[in-house]
Amino acid sequence: MAQTLSGKTVAALATDGVEQVELTKPMQALKDAGATVHLVSVKSGQIQGFNHLTPGDCFPVDKALSETDASTYDALLLPGGVANPDQLRGSEAAVSFVRAFFDAGKPVAAICHAPWLLVEAGVADGRTMTGYQTIRTDLKNAGATVVDEEVVVDDGLVTSRNPDDIPAFCDKMIEEFAEGRHRGPSRSAGESPRPAAH
Repeated sequence: MAQTLSGKTVAALATDGVEQVELTKPMQALKDAGATVHLVSVKSGQIQGFNHLTPGDCFPVDKALSETDASTYDALLLPGGVANPDQLRGSEAAVSFVRAFFDAGKPVAAICHAPWLLVEAGVADGRTMTGYQTIRTDLKNAGATVVDEEVVVDDGLVTSRNPDDIPAFCDKMIEEFAEGRHRGPSRSAGESPRPAAH
């Protein structure tokens, strides 16, 4: 694979309960594309991955949120699992970390239940996105336009529904991360999520 992300540093934000394959496969795809990837969490040490409801492997945390900030990174990966984003959205440090990427116009990729964090960060309004079937009402209530597609790209934001979508998710994630900054500060309510077709 071409080293399209050489020189870029990506944060993968996760904690206990992360869906293992949604962490490992995208992280490996980013590394294969030349990126440096840090596993960032609300705690130091390690986090427990899950294969749906079955405990999987543990993963060493590279940086606790207290040791780093969004300005260090070029892009953000948000893997899913149910418990992982649910815990993260209860952490003001995690929510602020996510919001900072949007404020700076940096690309973000979120899969499965991870868009819950985008709702909590107040950045879903006006976006076109997808997510796991059970969180789509939450996304709509937060002002997003929700579609049922394997991968959706909206101005640097990449979203997918579940582990089956990982190949398409990784392809678009790398493409958007390679492009870099997509936008300035978060759009105000009512602005179009994408340019009108010519």
